[in-house]
Amino acid sequence: MKTLLILIGKTDNKHIAACITDYSERIGHYMPFEIVTIPDIKNTKNLTEEQQKETEGKSILQLIQPSDHVVLLDERGSELRSVEFAKWLQKKQMAAKRLLFVIGGAYGFSNKVYERANEKISLSRMTFSHQMVRLFFTEQIYRAYTIIKGEPYHHE
Repeated sequence: MKTLLILIGKTDNKHIAACITDYSERIGHYMPFEIVTIPDIKNTKNLTEEQQKETEGKSILQLIQPSDHVVLLDERGSELRSVEFAKWLQKKQMAAKRLLFVIGGAYGFSNKVYERANEKISLSRMTFSHQMVRLFFTEQIYRAYTIIKGEPYHHE
């Protein structure tokens, strides 16, 4: 199974970007993993929030294949403990050809993206910057694989 993490806009903070790269490389030891960054929309001052979500949504939907299992990182999604996420991820490995996680833009997702999604996951009820969510989530994917493999990274 190949896993993609789709992001809107680049990670500006070089320290956070370095950590994301580190975890991405670690994840690559367990499975094919790729981060796909959709460029930020230009001239957003002239667009409503809904127009921005629609424009970003079109870019997201272009990356999705019909057989993909699409999971949105969304504040209204299911909250899982790390061990639960590892079990969930292990099941998806058996069932999905490609697993796509999507972190949306500042205003969330368009209705069409919500309609296409198979699931939603929330990292927390708290709000984090998009840059921090990227780091937290790549770390959680790495943590999940260490749990699956029984490696000593995670302590319960």
